[in-house]
Amino acid sequence: MKHPDKVNIGFFPTPVHKLETLSKKYPYNLFIKRDDLTGLAFGGNKTRKLEYLIADALDKGARTIVTEGAAQSNHVRQTMAAARKFGLEPHAILFKPEPEDYDGNILIDMFMGTKIHWVKRDELYSERIKVMGVIRDCHGQDPYFIPMGGSNEIGLWGYIDAIDELKTQLEMSGQKIDYIVFASSSGGTHAGMLIGKKLYYLQAQIIGIEIDKNMYPDKTVHDHIKTITQYATADFELPVSIDGEDIILIEEYNEAGYGVVTDLERNAIYTMARQEGILLDPVYTGRAFGALLNLMDKKYFPEGSNILFWHTGGQPALFAYRDRLFTRHIPGKDNENLV
Repeated sequence: MKHPDKVNIGFFPTPVHKLETLSKKYPYNLFIKRDDLTGLAFGGNKTRKLEYLIADALDKGARTIVTEGAAQSNHVRQTMAAARKFGLEPHAILFKPEPEDYDGNILIDMFMGTKIHWVKRDELYSERIKVMGVIRDCHGQDPYFIPMGGSNEIGLWGYIDAIDELKTQLEMSGQKIDYIVFASSSGGTHAGMLIGKKLYYLQAQIIGIEIDKNMYPDKTVHDHIKTITQYATADFELPVSIDGEDIILIEEYNEAGYGVVTDLERNAIYTMARQEGILLDPVYTGRAFGALLNLMDKKYFPEGSNILFWHTGGQPALFAYRDRLFTRHIPGKDNENLV
């Protein structure tokens, strides 16, 4: 088995703890893995992937980093911070429309001195070629490109490591987990978990909640997960294989569309904040935890199951989405936000 190079960026291991209050309200034992606490520019799951992607960029002698995503991309925020940490010039290709006010993740991108290139999402591929060409002409070499979410056969190694980390934590605590539930979007986190599960013999069932029904224009997220796991197992001679049936991806909660806040996300954010004092984000963890709450209400899991929710971060977006999270606020009357 081969192993790619990595650099140290995040604070690991991230904590695992029981959601004590919520566990009393459901016939399940609920736990959380706190990858919102990885430490890089407010943290999040992409930090794990970037330890491998930045190492690969440095190995290739890159001077500039280019990545892409939605305007409030958590991945872009963390990538820009990682680039700066290692002396690389950060460029972000973000989807229009450009907001009038920079808030949330975009504000943090600007603190990092990010050069932002605004494009229409349906023109992403042609515009990316133009942006990469301009950077190449300016620097005399190709920039290092990181795909959306850092989701390729290199980035997924961050979550191979994460499963090893979790397995060690569970063995030390004597805790058994039956199900792991998390937000699955660009597919790299999911792919790494699946490989890690087989490499390290983790018994928990891995369940992704699909966040964006239109993530890729020419393939499904399921197909992308399968493809990059195949690339990784072949390129790094891993003694495992991932089949289509290994990929559990629940799609029924993405109908509202990417980044659209509904009662599902609002209820999840309020529930976690008011029951456990933990903040979720409006796009990924809010939707995934909302799905978990609904699945528990529908008795999707056997009673008494130990369920771990993997918090992938994203809280800076709360500020940019505040108007969609609070439907009524009465300044000066009290501190209650009414929904």
